[in-house]
Amino acid sequence: MPYLPDTPEYTKLSAHKDEMEHFSLRSAFTSSRRFEDLSLSLSGVLFDFSKHLITDDTKYTLMSLARSMNLEAARDQMFAGAKINNTEDRAVLHTALRAPQDTAVMVDGENIMPFVHQVLEQMKAFSQSVRNGEHKGYSGKAITDVVNIGIGGSDLGPRFVTDALVDVCSGPKVHFVSNVDGFDMSSTLGKLSPDTTLFIVASKTFTTEETMLNAQVAKDWLLQSAPPEAIGKHFVALSTNKEAVSKFGILEQNMFPFRDWVGGRYSLWSAIGLSIALAVGFDHFRALLDGAHAMDTHFQTAPLDKNIPVMMAMLGVWYVNFWDYPAHLLLPYDTRLGKIAKFTQQMDMESNGKAVDREGNIVPYATGPVIFGEPGTDSQHSFMQLVHQSPTPIPADFIICKKPSHRLKENHDCLMANFLAQTRALAIGQTLDEAESDTSRVFTGNRPTTSIILPELTPFHLGLLIAAYEHKVFVQGVIWNLNSYDQPGVELGKKLAKPLRATIESKNIDPSFDGSTKGLLEFLIK
Repeated sequence: MPYLPDTPEYTKLSAHKDEMEHFSLRSAFTSSRRFEDLSLSLSGVLFDFSKHLITDDTKYTLMSLARSMNLEAARDQMFAGAKINNTEDRAVLHTALRAPQDTAVMVDGENIMPFVHQVLEQMKAFSQSVRNGEHKGYSGKAITDVVNIGIGGSDLGPRFVTDALVDVCSGPKVHFVSNVDGFDMSSTLGKLSPDTTLFIVASKTFTTEETMLNAQVAKDWLLQSAPPEAIGKHFVALSTNKEAVSKFGILEQNMFPFRDWVGGRYSLWSAIGLSIALAVGFDHFRALLDGAHAMDTHFQTAPLDKNIPVMMAMLGVWYVNFWDYPAHLLLPYDTRLGKIAKFTQQMDMESNGKAVDREGNIVPYATGPVIFGEPGTDSQHSFMQLVHQSPTPIPADFIICKKPSHRLKENHDCLMANFLAQTRALAIGQTLDEAESDTSRVFTGNRPTTSIILPELTPFHLGLLIAAYEHKVFVQGVIWNLNSYDQPGVELGKKLAKPLRATIESKNIDPSFDGSTKGLLEFLIK
């Protein structure tokens, strides 16, 4: 694998960045074709990259850097089922979960597509039986509420998508419990009736500590009013551990499997998406997959300079590695997309927030940015002051739907005006003359943004949008020579929590703990 700082393109971009010190977006828009030349669209979704700190030379050299880092070959390996997760010796095939049934994808000599579609059929049959009332609880009543118990990717993806697709939610009400904080589970159970509640336990190994602790609480709650055999009607498992699932009391036909080539933060397309199918119906879930597959096809086939995820990714590399911008902002001008930043945080920061490359070497350059965001227009009254006038610019993605789901035209007109005003203000700024010599009201401009406009928020367009961010993360991982599909940084905290939990329960503090930890333990338990 080429070493990023040694590539000729890296050297060219470093010098080019210095040449761009006097670049002005205000001046760049004197070209009547800048918007047309730097906008891309797919299935009616517009991605406008014209408000970025780039010229034709910038774009050409960024794409040359992508080729130099063998991006196209890496992309083809991922789709073909090569074990690109080298630390865990696994393929990375969330793309196969939304591929057509007649596609052949081989892993260790097996065409995995029959398995993928077998699970989809199982999800379809079960979700339909719950939604139409055929699947009943122990008292003979239909299921009215579903509680998804999971954490990380087993929670964030389904939670985000279910919120985003609220307009087509027509099934049982879906609740999400992820936090081991007992308030999360107790407050949820307080709203529910045992005889009409279904629990989804989402854990690949069926050993995830937080998930299994919450699952046991839910089981105990159910059994306070129901016989033991009720577990079979009120619990399903998204797991591959048949023995542990059976021991818990869940019926084998209610276990929905997925394979190790599905990473948690990319798993909403798999059995982990059962809560989505229950909420919106399987046809809408299928449309979500179809939207993602449309982006997969585009990513596989479009030339690099016309490739939406590649453009998103390489612009990020440009800012992280050459402009030293450490953060990236997501601003959905749609309340339904309110959790997109939280969802994308895990996808991006857990994937590329690493300091060691694929060969185990410490990297001497910046990798993943800090991802944050909140919906507009609320955000305009919180952190946008910093975004407009801080000495360190923060690149941002602004997302809006052209067609709203409501009939409040005046509200939507106001929303669109604010969406446009923010990106224009960040790009163009306000000069001292325009500010009437008030230096506090000078805006430097040149603050890069991408504008993303969906025709409307349908399952298809949402799937397409999510897949664009997935592939962006993949591309940046290739450029930075990272394994974007493991998460060793998550594991140390889990390891250290076990002896600390034992200490809390026994109240015997290990003298080998550091002074701060010992002091905190004493304050908490004595």
